[in-house]
Amino acid sequence: MPTDPSTVPQTTAPLRWPVEPAQGGWYTDAEQAALTLAFHDSAPWRTGWKAAAHESALEVAFSAYTGASCAVAFNSGGTGLEMVLHALQLAPGDEVISCAINFVGAHIAVIGQGGTLILAEPDPLTLNLDPSDAEQRMSPRTRAILVTHWNGASADIRPFLQLADRHPHPVHGPPVVIVDAARACGGRTPSGAVVGAEGWATVFSFESKKLMTTLGQGGMVTTNDEDLAARLRRLRTYGRSEHWGTNQLMTKAQAAVGLVQLARLDGMNDARITQAHQRTRRLAGIDGLTLPPTLHGRRHLYYRYNLLVPPSWAGEGRNALMEVLAAEYGLGSIINDPPTYLGHQLVRAHTAQRCIRAEQLAARLLCPCSHPLISAAEEADICDAIRAATATVARTYGP
Repeated sequence: MPTDPSTVPQTTAPLRWPVEPAQGGWYTDAEQAALTLAFHDSAPWRTGWKAAAHESALEVAFSAYTGASCAVAFNSGGTGLEMVLHALQLAPGDEVISCAINFVGAHIAVIGQGGTLILAEPDPLTLNLDPSDAEQRMSPRTRAILVTHWNGASADIRPFLQLADRHPHPVHGPPVVIVDAARACGGRTPSGAVVGAEGWATVFSFESKKLMTTLGQGGMVTTNDEDLAARLRRLRTYGRSEHWGTNQLMTKAQAAVGLVQLARLDGMNDARITQAHQRTRRLAGIDGLTLPPTLHGRRHLYYRYNLLVPPSWAGEGRNALMEVLAAEYGLGSIINDPPTYLGHQLVRAHTAQRCIRAEQLAARLLCPCSHPLISAAEEADICDAIRAATATVARTYGP
């Protein structure tokens, strides 16, 4: 089985623009004020940093924003996903289907919670999980379908809900649909729903690079299943003296900042979308370079700005383009993401599967640095660099 551990150019310094932004949602005086207030509120020894009231306020606001019945805060999106999978009580042999192109954390969580990871191919346009290929992977052992809104391109959840209904588990009934929205907070799906309202559970990350952030880490799970929400609250607080659990609570400071970030989320996403559309207009007409889809009828957030080089450039030519961008123009880029079994030994050891379409698409993929706070002048320089570097590589690898 091939491996491809490198996801960034060899030339990483000095770069005018990094391989990816270290911060996604940005902070203002409002976040600073909320953090200062939380600090002063927590200073008395009789008060301290107990987070319950702030955490609850963020959960209520997040539930209202997404339209989901319940929202449960966690100290990270990763732990939230682990606890959702834990609540399934996966038995040996129970299968979870997920797209091969993904962040490794989702697949490690499945393996860590005792599930058998079944990899499926991406849709060629969005690189989200392909419903048709997922259906080919269904079996009487399928317990869950894990759908990722990959890089901000909102997936249509309805086909997976229908797929689950058509293939019930002989004991547990229809497999549940779990949604990974770590990179799609604030998105809309083709049904018109806000990301987080559909499926059994939707997991969000507020890690530093995400669309809204809470001081480096943080996460949320939304669900319309009140029993699941109650169980998740037990799991994050040592089982509440009744069941197994651990400490996965969000802090008061994170929740206080999260409330401000949530209020600003649509504005930050609007700026991201505007910049991405402007970049697409500037890059139009480059021979062989496939630009990210606009996805009319849904809200594509462009967590990363994905480019696909021509098939003849796959692998070697794509890598050459990343090197030219970095070495000659100071523009960093990242492959976000290759199939997880190519870059992570645990996933590779867990499955003998290969997803050829995923490998072919990932070999053409690169994501040049993009962020809404990049100035208009710098954005023009970035687009000029992509156009010039593509022309340079085309002289070797063809149009």
